[in-house]
Amino acid sequence: MAAQAAGPLVVGVDSSTQSTKTLVVDAETGEVIARGQAPHTVSGGEGKESDPGQWWRALGEALAQCGDAARQASAVSVAGQQHGLVALDAAGAPVRPAILWNDVRPAPQSERLIAELGGAEAWAQRVGSVPAPAFTVAKWAWLRANEPAAADATAAVRLPHDYLTWRLTGEAVTDRGDASGTGWWASSTGSYDAEILEHVGLDRTALPRVALPGEAAGTVHADELPLPKGALVAAGTGDNMAAALGLGLRPGQPVLSLGTSGTVYAVSTHRPADPTGTVAGFADARGDWLPLACTLNCTLAVDRVAALLGRDREAVEPGGSVVVLPFLDGERTPNLPRAAGLVHGLRHDTTPGQLLQAAYDGAVFALLEALDRVLDDDAAADAPLLLIGGGAKGRAWRETVRRLSGRPVLVPEAQELVALGAAAQAAGLLLGEDPAAVARRWGTARGGQYEAVQRDAATWERLATTLTDGAALLRR
Repeated sequence: MAAQAAGPLVVGVDSSTQSTKTLVVDAETGEVIARGQAPHTVSGGEGKESDPGQWWRALGEALAQCGDAARQASAVSVAGQQHGLVALDAAGAPVRPAILWNDVRPAPQSERLIAELGGAEAWAQRVGSVPAPAFTVAKWAWLRANEPAAADATAAVRLPHDYLTWRLTGEAVTDRGDASGTGWWASSTGSYDAEILEHVGLDRTALPRVALPGEAAGTVHADELPLPKGALVAAGTGDNMAAALGLGLRPGQPVLSLGTSGTVYAVSTHRPADPTGTVAGFADARGDWLPLACTLNCTLAVDRVAALLGRDREAVEPGGSVVVLPFLDGERTPNLPRAAGLVHGLRHDTTPGQLLQAAYDGAVFALLEALDRVLDDDAAADAPLLLIGGGAKGRAWRETVRRLSGRPVLVPEAQELVALGAAAQAAGLLLGEDPAAVARRWGTARGGQYEAVQRDAATWERLATTLTDGAALLRR
C-alpha cells in the first residue's frame, strides 16, 4: 500500500491515557496509508498511574499493525498526554509507575506551591499558568513529600512524550509546548525557571533539552521497533498542541475537544497569563501560544451517568429543571479537586432522559464557561466551534454544544487528530515546512457544518447558579 504514496511517508504517534495510536501518512497528500492501536492500562484507586514500559510496548504493537508502511517511513513524531511525571533512575529505568495528568492527589502541593512562590498572579505572569494539581511540578512535590526514597532515586524526569522520544533516539529532548505544562518552564523567559526548580528540589540536569520549533530531536536508533534506523525524529509535543497542528489552526479559531477529558483552546499570538487559573497559558508547538482550559470530567463521566440510569448514551430527553454537575473525579475547571458529582432540582416528573441530558449540559457548561477567557479580545464572536474528540461523533454532544454555545459547529471528518498533528510535525521537519500549513494543505479541518441555534440562556443560568450556590459543598 505504501508504494502507492505520492510522497515520502511519515509516522505520527498519539500516546494517550488509554492507548497508543499510530498513523503512517503520505507527507505530500495527507493520505493515511496505515494505522495501528494498542491499549494501555491505568491503575484505579485514589491515584492514576501507568507503567511507562507499557507505552513503549504499545508503540511497538501499534507500529507492527502498520506493516511495511512503517518500515518505509522517513520521519516520525510522538505526541503524548501532558503533565505526566516519569521518574527515571540513573540507568533509565522507571523508579515507580508514571503519575498521570488526571491524578489529583497533588492538590495540597499545588496549593502550597502557589502560596510559597508569590501567589496566583505571580505564577501566571512568570510561568503563564497557575499550577493545578495536574501540573508536573505539583506531582514532583507530591512525590518528594510522600515517596522520598523514589524522589532520591530519580536521576531524570520526563513527560510521557519525552520518554518515548528518548527511547526512540537516545536523546533527552522535549518541546516548548509540552514543557509549558510542567510548571517549571517559564513562558516569560522561554526557559526552565531556576528558582522554581530549586524550591522543589529538582536539578536542571535531570530535565531534557527544549528543542526549538522545527528542530529535530534526533534519529531512530532503537532496534526493537519496525521503523528504519536513521529516520528523522521530530521533537514531538503534548497531545493538545498536536491536535492544534493536526487542524492547521490559525489564531482565533476555537476548538472544543470531547474525550476522556474535555478541553477548549485556540491559537493566540499573545502570551496568556490568567491569574484565576481557569486558563492554562501553554505554548504551542510552532512558536505561538495555546491558551487552554481543561476539565477532568467529560465523556467518561457522562457515560457513567448513562450506565447508572441504564440508558444508551444518546437516549436524552428535553425539558425539566434538573441540574447535574458531573464532577465524578474531582475537577480542574473549575478547580475543585475534592469535588464529587452534584444533582440538584430533582422532581417527581423528572425523567431518566432529562437527567442524562443534564449531565451533558453540566459537562459542556464547564468548558464553554472558559471559552471567552481562551479567545483573544479581537476574536470573532460568531466563529464556528471546531468540535473534535470521541464525543464529537455523538449527536447528543453536538446538539448540547450548539444549544449552550449559540455558535455554529464544525465537526472535522479527519480522525485521530493528535496522531495526525504529530505526522504533520514530522512532515514539516522532513519537508522544511510549517507543520500547520502542511495540515491545511492536507485539508484536515474539512467536515460537517451545523448552523448556530439560539442559545439556551435558561439552562445556562440554572447551571451557573447551582455552581455558585453549591460551591461550599463541592469544595468539601
